[in-house]
Amino acid sequence: MDNKQFDVVALGELLIDFTQNGVSEQGNLLFEANPGGAPANVLAMLRKLGKRCAFIGKVGKDGFGDTLEKTVADAGIDTRGLKRDPEVHTTLAVVHTFPNGDRDFSFYRKPGADIMLHADELDEELLRSCRIFHFGTLSLTDEPCKGATVRAYELAKEAGALISFDPNLRPPLWPDEESAKAAIEWGLARCDILKISDNEIEFMTGTSDFDKGAAILYERFPNIRLLNVTAGGDGSHSYYNGRHVFVPACKLGGVIETTGAGDTFCASVLNYLLEHGIDNLWDADLNAMLRFANTAAYIVTTKKGAIRSMPEREQVEELLKKI
Repeated sequence: MDNKQFDVVALGELLIDFTQNGVSEQGNLLFEANPGGAPANVLAMLRKLGKRCAFIGKVGKDGFGDTLEKTVADAGIDTRGLKRDPEVHTTLAVVHTFPNGDRDFSFYRKPGADIMLHADELDEELLRSCRIFHFGTLSLTDEPCKGATVRAYELAKEAGALISFDPNLRPPLWPDEESAKAAIEWGLARCDILKISDNEIEFMTGTSDFDKGAAILYERFPNIRLLNVTAGGDGSHSYYNGRHVFVPACKLGGVIETTGAGDTFCASVLNYLLEHGIDNLWDADLNAMLRFANTAAYIVTTKKGAIRSMPEREQVEELLKKI
């Protein structure tokens, strides 16, 4: 697997996040158009860490699509798998930020270009050429992108890639909770590496006790080799081979918004696995992995947006020396 052309290929949404950025002289809210989308965010951070990445997805043949394609390319991410839809506009999301930095999303996506990716548009060579294939559930909400996601997973798995999954639950995009749970279960049953948030593990297991929730998921989905739970400002947990490691969050203040924090964490974990492997990890390894991931995620929360806010490795390492 080490001779693959790409370290990570990710499939999913690439969109514009409109984030609040002050108030006009007339008292109207001002919004900044930030390039985003969880899978692309993950790749952007991985590129900062020197990994070879490619994105698979679709945007509209419009101004926002132009911006997104350029942003991804400028980040050093291979864009041969990015398609342009001449009829459906680029997906948009309005991010409402609360005083503590948490967010609420409103999506303009009925349809949006990201869900119009067809299985026959996949660059199959990309999927056969990656060490890790990463995806979430936003590409499972609607056809034809759902079928494209299933096919992409099959191609990557057949070629020996590790499978990384982040549920990235966005309730407004689902007709009901049952549909969302079914899609998350599909991903849980196929991944080697799971990044799941505190609210998502409770959504899937019915418990807010992370130890109990992790045990439930491992019992139901024994394919999962590494399970990481992000708990926002509290920190993160790693469950691996019957062991549990917790690392508190980096709390130095200055949090503006949390967009991209989970994706930065996820990318940092994948980077650690690419450099150290997924076999024979010990508590010290898991601790180092979580400390770096937590710190990188914190840095992103002190900025607006995600793709253009990812820190350099040196920034993370320098902050780690101080805390």
